[in-house]
Amino acid sequence: MENEEVHAILGPEWSSQTEFVINLGVKAQVPIISFSATSPSLSPTQRRYFVRTAYKDSSQVGALAAVVQAYGWREITLVYEDTDYGNGLVPYLVDAFQEVDAQISYRSVIPASPKDIDIVKELNKLLMKRTRVFLVHMTAVIGSRFFVLASEAGMMNEEIAWIVTDGLSSLLDPVSSKALDSMQGVLGVRPHVPQSGSRADFEERWRKFYAERNPHDEIADLSLFGLWAYDTVTALALAGEMAWDFAKSRHLKTNTSRNNLGFLSIGISEMGPVLDKILSIKFQGLSGEFHLPTGELQPFAFEIFNVVGQSEEIIGYWTLARGLSPELNPSTQAVYTASANDLKPPIWPGDTLKPPKGWVVPVSGKKLRIGVPTNNGFREFFQIKWDPHTGVPSYSGFAHGMFLAVLDALPLAIPHRYIPYVNESRQIAGTYDDMLYQIKLQKFDAVVGDTTIVANRSSYIDFTLPYTESGVAMVVAIKDDERRNMWIFLKPLSWTLWVTSCLAFILTGFFVWLLEHRTNEEFRGRRSQQIGLIIWFSFSTLVFAHSKSFQNSRALFVITIFIREKIANNLTRLVLIIWVFVVLILTQSYTANLASFLTVQRFAPKFVDVQDLIRNRHYVGYQEGSFMRGFLVRQFNFDETRLISYGSPEEYHEALSKGSENGGVLAIFDELPYIKLFLARYCNRYKIVGPTYKTDGFGFAFPLRSPLVSYISRAILNVTQDKAKMDAIEGKYFRSQSSCQNQDAAIFSDSLSLNVYSFGGLFIITSIVSLSSVLIYVGSFFYSHWPSSNAVRAVDRSLWSKFLETMDNFFREHGLCGCLERNRPMKVPASQFQSMEASPNQDVELIARALE
Repeated sequence: MENEEVHAILGPEWSSQTEFVINLGVKAQVPIISFSATSPSLSPTQRRYFVRTAYKDSSQVGALAAVVQAYGWREITLVYEDTDYGNGLVPYLVDAFQEVDAQISYRSVIPASPKDIDIVKELNKLLMKRTRVFLVHMTAVIGSRFFVLASEAGMMNEEIAWIVTDGLSSLLDPVSSKALDSMQGVLGVRPHVPQSGSRADFEERWRKFYAERNPHDEIADLSLFGLWAYDTVTALALAGEMAWDFAKSRHLKTNTSRNNLGFLSIGISEMGPVLDKILSIKFQGLSGEFHLPTGELQPFAFEIFNVVGQSEEIIGYWTLARGLSPELNPSTQAVYTASANDLKPPIWPGDTLKPPKGWVVPVSGKKLRIGVPTNNGFREFFQIKWDPHTGVPSYSGFAHGMFLAVLDALPLAIPHRYIPYVNESRQIAGTYDDMLYQIKLQKFDAVVGDTTIVANRSSYIDFTLPYTESGVAMVVAIKDDERRNMWIFLKPLSWTLWVTSCLAFILTGFFVWLLEHRTNEEFRGRRSQQIGLIIWFSFSTLVFAHSKSFQNSRALFVITIFIREKIANNLTRLVLIIWVFVVLILTQSYTANLASFLTVQRFAPKFVDVQDLIRNRHYVGYQEGSFMRGFLVRQFNFDETRLISYGSPEEYHEALSKGSENGGVLAIFDELPYIKLFLARYCNRYKIVGPTYKTDGFGFAFPLRSPLVSYISRAILNVTQDKAKMDAIEGKYFRSQSSCQNQDAAIFSDSLSLNVYSFGGLFIITSIVSLSSVLIYVGSFFYSHWPSSNAVRAVDRSLWSKFLETMDNFFREHGLCGCLERNRPMKVPASQFQSMEASPNQDVELIARALE
């Protein structure tokens, strides 16, 4: 710029050099055109005289993130060289991985001029990490040595996934054949260069030219940088031709600006318009379409390649518009998702088709440190037994059995050792919250036990999916006062229904007597006998109506004979049919309600309302060391002074038996697995009442963002969905629960006695039928006994006297007249007398009385 008075500068080679040259270009207004400065920190939009005719490094991060997402990896170890080229891509990778729910768990930095020992040390550090997905961002100079040493260290195996950026692609920057042999199974991302006739012709000319210049050397492959360089010179030449009038002048104006560089003799170029000519140029170059709308080359697509042998096989493509796809077809409108199915199956390190899981236990010889609780109250969930002679602990319980089953379901082995969370007296050293916090303090690598998944705990640890049912419920004692009530047999019916039923019995008996008295000798006799007959006959229907609802054929025969032999009037039969139906309903309802009082109502809880517990300041119990204390205070605003902790089902039983007034509690709050175990031991004495409050059940705990969580969770699903396996585990530790599986957990309200309104329809029906039958009977009697008009002395008789005579006859026939004396001759109607058969031995006196 000072001596040659150049109009434009191509290069320089490295991004670090380009930064310095750009500052000079801005000062002299000379375009700096680079086909190799790929650092994202160099932005043409922020530097007026900088033009990039290559892809910036950050343009590939979307393709890298898509590959990570496709194979379900959640943690990546980034390995990069400590140069501007290596450091410049790191923030862009972090952002891209966050968008696909992945993260960089460790950064391995290789020195800019590393020795082999420096690389080996970093490889050993990688082996100590659990993450087995390594993303390598290096140039071919350092990357070739890195992979050779990694292969020698035995790290190119089926457990490790290797991904490289475009800096280690033979198309972008060719690597040696030895390095390529060490990269078998590696996945990589690089810009896509479409095939064209002009490119094939150029490559042919290139080989001839290179062979003439270097007859004793192997022909070097033409890299993508070489194609970009050729297209850049072509574009600059086209721009120079378009700006030839300016190019003929070589005079520079004097630079009057002051700056810290000290190059005061550098003038200002008049060739600034050349820059605009380059930005407007558009043609089909060797590397594809050459167009600089934003001052730099825009990527069209990226290739996903797999190193197999001495070649890089293309397994898919990535574009910003469609994502991953197995083929690159610009005409299709299909949109692909980030899935491994969108790529052709690659060959992984270790010559396998199975993708690495991305996470393994470190090979450092250390075992996973698993903290476990000791639960002396609910031993069925987790129990530690100490050998009295050796002091060596053994472990059992449902949580332990589930963890062993999950380990068996994992596709990889996890060496581990249990660390009991106990104090010197071998009791639990704190609450469950304290035990889980040891993971954050890095004293435990995991916690296995009956640990509940709670929101506030998830702020410092990660839980797996639950392996038990969830929920918090309240347990109260069952009231059992009814069994000691000697008058319980009266409770099924209300007192009004008792009175109404008795009156209905008596009235029905009276109606039957009234209808049968004239024609049925069974309903005659002394007055006391007839009154007793009325009561006995009506109440005797209870016996027949309760004969198992007529299901027994013998009972049906007895009733039929009873009705046929004892009843003579059809109206009476109609009344009895309706009445027996009413009595049947009454007796069956009474029986059902009494059974309810004697059985179901025994299991009614003494208390059902949580708000009454709070309002009346009753004492409430919970499990010692659990999260229930905070849950009750936050969820229900319980007074902490009214909360009492207990450590075993036996203590639960004792506290509930005493009650809140006698030093115990009125209710116990706990999680469903514990409550079911408690109810199994005290099956018919306590009951779950009220709603079940949502929790997420028991889960295994791990450090935040531990990749082991996803593997354990998937294994838990496999175990819990295997019914035979779950039945075996639960049957081993919860055999006692089978005896109480039928106990209903619902709330039973106090039973109500049956009232008159419940049977109002039946009483109305039987009343209508009975009254109608009596009216029909009385009407027919009046019709048959009304005095005729031609009777003796009937001329001067009034209608009222005839009615009185008929009523007198009616009451006399039914024996209802109170004036009749016992020895008074009985008056027999003439019609009845005429119907009587004559007998030689008939009493003359009786005939005389009848005639009278």
